Parts: sequence; C-alpha cells; structure tokens
Amino acid sequence: MTGAAISRVLVYSYDLSYVHGRYVMSGGREITTLSSTVVEVVTTSGVSGFGEVCPLGPAYLPSFAAGARAAIVELAPHLVGVEVSNPAAVTAAMERGLLGHAYAKSALDTACWDAFGQIVGQPVAALLGGVRQPSFPLYVAIPMGSAEEMAAHVRAARAGGIHRFQLKVGGKVAEDLERIRGVLAVTEDDDLVIADANGGWRQADAVTAAASLERSPRLMLEQPCPTVEECLAVRPFARLPMVLDEVVTDLESLVRCHQARAMDAINLKISRVGGLGPARTMRDVAAGLGLKVTVEDTWGGDLVTAAVSHLAASTPADALLNVSFMNDWTAEHVAGYEPRSEHGVGRVPEGSGLGVTVDRSVLGPPTWQTA
Repeated sequence: MTGAAISRVLVYSYDLSYVHGRYVMSGGREITTLSSTVVEVVTTSGVSGFGEVCPLGPAYLPSFAAGARAAIVELAPHLVGVEVSNPAAVTAAMERGLLGHAYAKSALDTACWDAFGQIVGQPVAALLGGVRQPSFPLYVAIPMGSAEEMAAHVRAARAGGIHRFQLKVGGKVAEDLERIRGVLAVTEDDDLVIADANGGWRQADAVTAAASLERSPRLMLEQPCPTVEECLAVRPFARLPMVLDEVVTDLESLVRCHQARAMDAINLKISRVGGLGPARTMRDVAAGLGLKVTVEDTWGGDLVTAAVSHLAASTPADALLNVSFMNDWTAEHVAGYEPRSEHGVGRVPEGSGLGVTVDRSVLGPPTWQTA
C-alpha cells in the first residue's frame, strides 16, 4: 500500500495521576501517579499513528514504565520500512527484534492499527471485525478501603450512572466479606459486583470467602489466587461465576484455563497480551468458547481508552461483560479527554483510526526517536 511504510518512530512520556488520590489493591500495592509511555509511528506519506502503554506499577505484572521505553527503543528500528497496513508483518518484525515484552509491543501494535485505519479511512473497530455495538456498559474499580468507604464510593458512582463495580479485595477474609456485603447492600438487581482479589488470597482464604459468598446476588469473583492451580482448587467451592485475569496472558493460557473449567469470563488487558492484534484473537476465541470478556488495560489515559473502546465496540454484545474507560480514572489528558463516557456508558469514536486527536502541546517533546 503506497505510503504505508513506517519511516520514523517517536517515544513520549507523561505522568498520570489517579483522580481519587490513592488506588489501593491487595498485598499493600498502592499508586497515586504512574508514568505512561506514548508511541508515534509516522509513515512515508506523513500519517501518524499513536499507541500508549502504562503498567500498573512494577509489582502488578512483569512490566514497568522504564522497561517499556527501553524495549520500544530496541524494537523500533526493526519496524522502519514495515507497512502499517500489514499487521502480520508488524508482529513478525517485533518478534524478530525482541522476544517477550508483550506490554511494550502493545503500544507499537496499537499505533500501527491507528495509522492503518487513517490510511484506509476506517475506524480501528471496523478493522478488528466491525462495529457490533457503538456503545457499551462501563465499570469502575473501587479501591480497597473500609467497608463504609467502599460503599460510599459505589453510591457516588451509581448516582453518576455506573451499574458495574469491581471491588478491590484480597486482604483479611473477614474484612473482605464486610466490604463485599457492604457494597451489595447499596446496590440493586440491575447492578453487577465483581470481587477482585488480584491474586491476593491464598487457597484456604479463597475457599473460605467463596463458600461464605455462594448465595450472594449479582456477584462474581475475580482472580482469587495468584496461580491457576490454586484458582482451580477454589473453583468447586465457588458457586459464583469466576473471572480470571492475571494468569491469562496469551492464547495458550486462555485455552488451558477453559479446558480446566477454571473460569466463566476473562479480563482481557490489551497491553498484557501484546496489543490489539493478539487481543482480537483472544477475544474471538473466548467468545467462541462461550466465555464473557471484560475489555480493558492495566492503566492509561486517552489513547489506551480509545484502543479499549475499539476492541469493545467490535466484540459481540452477548460476549461483552464490562469495559473500563481509564481516562475517567486519571486527571491528565493528551487527546482532549476523548473518548468520553456518559452516565456509565462508553462509546467508540467515529473517526478513522483511533478517532482521537493528540494534543502535542500537552504531550510535550519526544524523549527518543529513530534516526
């Protein structure tokens, strides 16, 4: 395709702060500000595509901000001359350039999809299978706190139109049960509550929690334990739908967990699996297997949110469980706070590519670029 070859790659960084101050998860993990990395690929015809990756700190997954930037510097020269209109060639070039480091590759992958969409005049969602639903339900994560604090957070979000909540648990079981029951008490039948331990319980604690919650309405459990084996051991005691997240890292692990009957849904994070291309494949396999899919990412701003919106919009409605608009959770915006949610609903941008415009004055100068 004329003018679709990559001529340059540029790297930018900026800080994202959590709008509610402290974001607390199991294991004492807490964030207030995170460093996000933005990638720009420029084609020979002058089209720019953007992607973003923002690890949730260095102790959530095997990823960290400085590592993403170092890996992108290693990968970028291998992409010069590759056509953005050939996603398979983009993937192959990155695999030749560096093994692993899927989270770093995701920003480059997304940037190429953005440029591809702009060149052919189509939204990325159309390239990922078609726009099946232009709008979709959003969830909000509720940081770990006291039962009263978490219930108050849910009440406030519910007043703003949110009806899906992911509660951060994974501490002492008795306290977690209070948190979950406190939130269930302030929600109604049209709400969904997901108790997400982020692997913070060990097997005995997870069994206790699952058995205690088995008759709870509108509740799901997410990633109760850190390993697949522990989650499988908990499964017979969890008479609630179970979501797996951190242990589903690629297509092989998805198929393995399904065959083991370890889950009813997956939390699909774009950067964890290497970008929109691999995420599309996993999404389609999961939907074909009858699993529900939550579409999101580890963290990020407007560009991550735009990528999430296109993957969500191209997902079958009956397979989509939840979507997160991370730019609702962050104070800084590099694309005009677009796409923007409204009353608990997210929508995919209508323009070509990702459909958002980067404000270069906010993004600042690049920290690195190819020669």
